[in-house]
Amino acid sequence: MAEHTGRGRTAIVIGGGLAGMLAVTALRGHVDAITVIERDRYPTDRTFRKGVPQAHHLHIFLSGGQRALDRLLPGTVAALTEAGARSLYLPRDLVTRTPTGWQRRFDERRHPTLSVTRPVLDAVVRERALRATAGPATRVEVLEATEAVGLTGDARRVTGVKVRARNGDRSAGTARELPADLVVDASGRGSRTPRWYAELGREAPQEETVDSGLAYATRMYRPTAQDGEPAVGVNIPGWPECPRGAAYIPVEGGNWLLTLSGVRGHHPPTDEAEFAAFSATIGDPYVHELLARAEPVSPVHGFRDTCNRRRHYERPGAVPDGLLVLGDANCTFNPVYGQGMSVAALGAVALRDTLDAAGGPGPGVLARAQRAVCRAADPAWIAAVGADRPYVRGVGAKAGLGERLTTWYLDRLSARAAVDRVVGAAFRDVFCLTAPPSRLMAPHVVLRTVLLPRRPGLPRLPAVVEAA
Repeated sequence: MAEHTGRGRTAIVIGGGLAGMLAVTALRGHVDAITVIERDRYPTDRTFRKGVPQAHHLHIFLSGGQRALDRLLPGTVAALTEAGARSLYLPRDLVTRTPTGWQRRFDERRHPTLSVTRPVLDAVVRERALRATAGPATRVEVLEATEAVGLTGDARRVTGVKVRARNGDRSAGTARELPADLVVDASGRGSRTPRWYAELGREAPQEETVDSGLAYATRMYRPTAQDGEPAVGVNIPGWPECPRGAAYIPVEGGNWLLTLSGVRGHHPPTDEAEFAAFSATIGDPYVHELLARAEPVSPVHGFRDTCNRRRHYERPGAVPDGLLVLGDANCTFNPVYGQGMSVAALGAVALRDTLDAAGGPGPGVLARAQRAVCRAADPAWIAAVGADRPYVRGVGAKAGLGERLTTWYLDRLSARAAVDRVVGAAFRDVFCLTAPPSRLMAPHVVLRTVLLPRRPGLPRLPAVVEAA
């Protein structure tokens, strides 16, 4: 990346988690100073922190997200691997049970999926991001135990952030104002920017939600026998006739995370005995059988905030000058699909590329960057909404004709992808965020999807790896 003079510009990043650190990296060289506002105090070691409510659950980086991460912070994927993250190639090392059977294990070596616990992920990215921004080009200050409580400015322009110190779980003292030339909201799915708009004299951005009512629960296990580790990670998503699912995937330290999920009326329990019993009620017995050869090494942790929510900051006039919204604060996906971190990385690359092309954050540049950030989220949004729409009740349950046709086609395509090398390769390219959705409309993919039968996969977990 070419270094640009910041010409005295300052930036504030709200949120010091993954998206916030990626925002810091994207801004490097385009401003002289960055202040990060973080509600928590960072742990001294790689442990869980309260401000990341999903920290105990499964986190994966899709191959598209890994490429974006290494573009921003070269060598970070290798650093995560050295820290113990597990790399699983789709579909050789991580197979999916579809309604029509198990997918075949093609040895494509195209899409490694990185599986890692959130404390390790956050620590590695934070260490590398702050190290990369150390030096004369951009000064970075992190204000820990500090809460953003509002924006300053007016309906036309944001000029800074109101902050307040935190003492434990509570804010302490009076708010003070921190001025900045630009503000990035990377505060996650709990972003309060739409509420702060009223104080600026603006209407909140238009919001679109698709809520399947899904909840999930996670527990960490360790195989008890030396040779007892499963040969593959397993994904058994629910489907309308069997709305309970599971994912059993390795992480660092020889441990495995089991996430059980279900939609309304089928939520997994957080009671430890009932949790194990629930695993016997999903669409295939394989995962339940594996638990007989593993011991639990953590409590059960539940999570229910799984609504897909998109705030349309990309629309003309939706953001005032001086503000950009990134990551889950911009577009939130059902976490069960594992897209959020990869989309945050792709959004940060879009921000950096826009700033690089414009030579810095001049007039209109942040609006262009916001549109680029939103475009980066489009493929993941289409996939998540298409998967969740069949479970939506009440408002938002009825999709338009275009979305219904898209959902029908994607449902048929995903079934065909489980057994078809050609369709499967296209499906994984798009799902892993390395190709646009138009890849799925290539003539040879459409013909194989529509004309060939939805043949079932193998009746039991396939043990054989097939050459691509």
